Amino acid sequence: MVFAATDPTGGAGLQADIMTLASMGCHPVSVVTAITVQDTMGVDGMLPIDGEWVADQARCILEDMPVAAFKIGVLGSLEAVAAVAEVVSDYPEIPLILDPVLASGRGDELASEDMLTAIRELLIPQTTIITPNSIEARRLAADDAEEGDDNPDLAECAQRILASGCEYVLITGTHENTGEVINTLYNSDGVVRSDSWPRLTGSYHGSGCTLASALAATIANGVDMQEAVRDAQEYTWQSLKLAFRPGMGQHIPDRLFWAREEETEPGAPGGDGDPQA
Repeated sequence: MVFAATDPTGGAGLQADIMTLASMGCHPVSVVTAITVQDTMGVDGMLPIDGEWVADQARCILEDMPVAAFKIGVLGSLEAVAAVAEVVSDYPEIPLILDPVLASGRGDELASEDMLTAIRELLIPQTTIITPNSIEARRLAADDAEEGDDNPDLAECAQRILASGCEYVLITGTHENTGEVINTLYNSDGVVRSDSWPRLTGSYHGSGCTLASALAATIANGVDMQEAVRDAQEYTWQSLKLAFRPGMGQHIPDRLFWAREEETEPGAPGGDGDPQA
């Protein structure tokens, strides 16, 4: 079950989650938390769905169908954070994958400070694994920063997030100044695994949604956490490597890369294997 805001480009948000989950062999059920106005360059507007409607969407499905995992993305409002937290609290046995989307790739704010506080207090304690990028990790950890320590390293950020009650933190290194992208999985004992990936050129719309949804799919399919994290990263990297640019902004991951015919001109828009909008 995916809780997320819509994205009319299909690059991120609910549509990206649905495509990723389906691509990895799951049947996605969806709860709309907000409706956005956006293109491949950024978010121009967001209309949050009433919190009761968010909860009612979820409960209607949960009373009818079994759910193997929860995946949470953009929630859109403080009321939606509270509503989702209340719903998932009734199903503590279901793994919860939290993608703390705090801003768009362009930097458009998607979560207020009140929402951030509610996420820390209401959702993270129920989370199986949270998947922040390094910017999000530092923002999530900042509330607990000691005076004079406003730039903790990522290992310290992970431990502060874990102290809020989640089981695992996967911090992605896309925004770090490193030759390769280094993604690190932590639990209360420290580093569980660290994976390095060749850094791809370009800017991508929906990479975080893809990773978190791929992780939800692998967990829902019964894969153990370490292997699930590895498989989700592999799927995401391949989808980014074969991304396409249908608009004037960021590239969109090709989440059905495994089903495409070989392109006659790799990366060229309109090639034999290039998805059409």
